[in-house]
Amino acid sequence: MSNNRNKDIHKFACFFKALSNPHRLKIYARLASCCRTDKLCLTKKEACACVGELGKDLGISASTVSHHLKELNQAGLLKMERHGQTIQCGIDPKSYKSLKNFFK
Repeated sequence: MSNNRNKDIHKFACFFKALSNPHRLKIYARLASCCRTDKLCLTKKEACACVGELGKDLGISASTVSHHLKELNQAGLLKMERHGQTIQCGIDPKSYKSLKNFFK
């Protein structure tokens, strides 16, 4: 196997490990459905991707939702940017495209 192929396998393993948690998978799916992949969503009340809404009906606290967002971000599935007290998060377009291509 080529080095490039090994690198891709490792990348996908990281993606799937992060998405193997049901809460993280649901959060990722919610972000994918409400955010365009080329735009970050605010994690504040006025945005579809606020921490409270992402964790809605999961039965977990906002701090746990934040932890799951951090795990998805570290796996390369999300982009997150802090602007003062506001954190913007969204689907990483490259990883989203990679996942789509993986399943084709």
